[in-house]
Amino acid sequence: MQQNRSELARFLRNARNRLNPADFGITATGRRRTPGLRREEVATLAGISLTWYTWFEQGRDIRPSAEVLDNLSVVLRLDEKERAFLFHLAQGRPPPLAPDVHETLNPGVRLALDTVGVPAIAINENWSVIGWNNLYAHILRDYGALPADDRNMLRVLLLSERYQEDEDEFKKMVKRLTAKLRWDYSRSKDPTYFDKLISEMRAQCPAFDKYWQGTEITDSFEASHSVKYEGIGRIDFHHTSYAIEGVLGQRMVLFSPENDISRTRLEQVKDELRKEFGHV
Repeated sequence: MQQNRSELARFLRNARNRLNPADFGITATGRRRTPGLRREEVATLAGISLTWYTWFEQGRDIRPSAEVLDNLSVVLRLDEKERAFLFHLAQGRPPPLAPDVHETLNPGVRLALDTVGVPAIAINENWSVIGWNNLYAHILRDYGALPADDRNMLRVLLLSERYQEDEDEFKKMVKRLTAKLRWDYSRSKDPTYFDKLISEMRAQCPAFDKYWQGTEITDSFEASHSVKYEGIGRIDFHHTSYAIEGVLGQRMVLFSPENDISRTRLEQVKDELRKEFGHV
């Protein structure tokens, strides 16, 4: 813990020293012994006391709130990675989701989707699907056939008749998704989108309305899911999600065949795609 405080103190000093006072409308008067902003200037801009900030920058055992850390992130002009680093050092946990919603994928994630060899999608912090591969589109759902505004994963899964054919399985899915949504909602920096989505789902999906009034919470998308593929048979998938490095809130969800039969059948689907399109 002491090592974290020492690193935190060094990080804050370096972030403060690299700033230009003129960018904040501060006119240099007299001789400034150090580059960047002074402690009292950071404290004033962040809306905190000089004594508190001085102790914090000195690495004392201070317990800042998420709001204070976000204010400091803005004043110190931290990027997303630096903001996350500050939260880890100060609170030992990731920061709340940033208010900016990331709608695009970086090229590395796009390449991973296309070469991973199993159905896969990428979602952003609002649960909107922003990327998918051919296997996912062919076996599970073609999000490209939907308008961009209709690609919210929760809305699709809860309102599609396709997933309601087995009532027991549908309720299990809704219960799991509701528990995960409750976790993400609690971390959202700007819950306006979730507020609207939750109201809509409570009005249109009785199962969601029931579970939303409960208390169950999970931080994982992991579960099993089966698909009946015409001409080949049932394919059992186990899906789990992975945070996309460097873009807070984006996740990649991979659907891996759960047993030998499913692996064989997935390869059969790939063979079909190669024959029809020349590629998977």
